[in-house]
Amino acid sequence: MTKREAERLTRQMDTLRALGFTRDECDSLRRISMTLQRWHERECGTDGGCIERDETTGKPYWVSTWGSQWSTGKRCRTAIPDRETGARNRLAAILAARNERRAWANDCPSHAVGTVTIYIQGDPRGAALYIIRPGDVPEGGDVNAYYSRGVCVY
Repeated sequence: MTKREAERLTRQMDTLRALGFTRDECDSLRRISMTLQRWHERECGTDGGCIERDETTGKPYWVSTWGSQWSTGKRCRTAIPDRETGARNRLAAILAARNERRAWANDCPSHAVGTVTIYIQGDPRGAALYIIRPGDVPEGGDVNAYYSRGVCVY
């Protein structure tokens, strides 16, 4: 890790801590963001294949582009662990715990941040997770247009 990367990571950690997340939650948010970003990359596809979900069951499969299956027109599908659903579940639990703690800490005006929400960016070319604070999205605005005002977790 370079000095610049360490400084960026420290600033990100400080910002998340100021929003009311614990140190362990900050680390988990970063891991979740990296997991989702890798998942989105693989959904878009690599040279070796891509992730596809079964339309009826929703179970993820790795569809390989290697081997003789492409010359014969058959696709090789292999069941894989659903890391996206697990990451989203962990993210929901962390967010609920943080918002519940903040609801009890309303008597401290210096830390009054309010309820935060999340935005998951499905495009693999950037960070996958943004923490949306109150006021980041204007009244009546769409979060898809204003998510970059939030705190980027990468």
